[in-house]
Amino acid sequence: MGETTEKYRAGALPSERGACDELQCYTLCLGDEAFLHQNVVDAWTAQHADTGTKPIALAFALVGLYLHVEGGFSGRQVQRVHMALARHRKGWPSFALPRERGSVTAHQVMATAPGPERDRAIEAWCASVWETLRESRQAVVELLELHGLGGAGPYFTSSGSQRRS
Repeated sequence: MGETTEKYRAGALPSERGACDELQCYTLCLGDEAFLHQNVVDAWTAQHADTGTKPIALAFALVGLYLHVEGGFSGRQVQRVHMALARHRKGWPSFALPRERGSVTAHQVMATAPGPERDRAIEAWCASVWETLRESRQAVVELLELHGLGGAGPYFTSSGSQRRS
């Protein structure tokens, strides 16, 4: 267990934003094919969105959580969908933000041991946040369908790898 994990377990906590920053450093350093970093960005954005959050940021976060939690998409696959959406969309829908948005926090994720345990905690964080925002599901599905990205969309095969056009 690293010094950072011990700091979180001992209660010497930075701000929640600081915990997320450390978590983002962790995921970027992984260099993993699945690109777990995208899931962290989406969970954080959706959990902490407010009236000042740009509509594109919240739309992408909800699309990412939906595809990851319900569709089993990796962070890399979610990133590709984000890129496809960005090429086609100029305006973004607004989404209702419930007061509570998940019981798992960046602090809790950082308190877990680096490696598989922390990766599972990131998964739990994504699921926790998405569960509270499920009322946005239909709007997310409609946004994806509007751009030909419903289901897996034309950018992915059934295995989730990117299709060649």
